[in-house]
Amino acid sequence: MADDKTKIGTPDNDLISIKQDYERRDWAKKFGVSEAKLIQAVQAVGHSAKKVQAWLKDH
Repeated sequence: MADDKTKIGTPDNDLISIKQDYERRDWAKKFGVSEAKLIQAVQAVGHSAKKVQAWLKDH
């Protein structure tokens, strides 16, 4: 199912969808990492942006 772009703000801003090209690109840019590294982080800790950010700081 495609992302519903009418749903913005929390909790949508708190979760990372690696299925959407634009979300992978935007989150990777926000965290300053490659899309591959972002995917690795999401697979390691789940879709929570806070958890992904913490994981990326440690790796």
